[in-house]
Amino acid sequence: MNSVHLNFINRSNDVNNSQIVIFQKNVATDFDEDPVAWKVIQNCGPGENHPFDYPFTMEINSKDSWGNHTPRQTAVPGQRFHVTRESSGDSLSFEGPATSPLEVQMANDLEQGSVSANIYKDNRLLATKSVVVPGQNAVFEFKPTIFIGVASEIVEGELMNSAIVSGINCEFSLLGIASADIIMTGGGAGASSTPFKFILDNVRMA
Repeated sequence: MNSVHLNFINRSNDVNNSQIVIFQKNVATDFDEDPVAWKVIQNCGPGENHPFDYPFTMEINSKDSWGNHTPRQTAVPGQRFHVTRESSGDSLSFEGPATSPLEVQMANDLEQGSVSANIYKDNRLLATKSVVVPGQNAVFEFKPTIFIGVASEIVEGELMNSAIVSGINCEFSLLGIASADIIMTGGGAGASSTPFKFILDNVRMA
């Protein structure tokens, strides 16, 4: 099984045409990094649904200070990559096993110049580590879980600030799941409004 088939269903009373943001957290770091808005569902009104896939495969690339991106490469936990300087420019290549079987690691082996390390899922940016200086590593580890919540003024592929992230506490484990519906309820206007709520329904195990 390479991916989980998910279907977001809006059964809420939302009156604000809210954005739905889905993201993962990099658990390899000791401090809270700002996560990337991996997927943003927009204009999905009450009664509508939005199917999408969550793949387990990842890709990695690097970006230099001039904005140049190396080609993406498939990356799996336990692999280590490094950026080196070739005659034609910077190159990202597989280096060998990572120091942890749970992590994807990228080392900056340039003599000078910082780079950013980027992780992608389903052709969308999932996580980024900026300003990786020579001799430093970027480390990524993800649990098979997603966070989902209601937000506003979120741009897919960009970092979210801690104030937004702290208000999103709904986490679903996708371990062993082949497909499921994500149902949103709640919302409304005035005194009758209730908090938004998300549940997994019609779960089919792999």
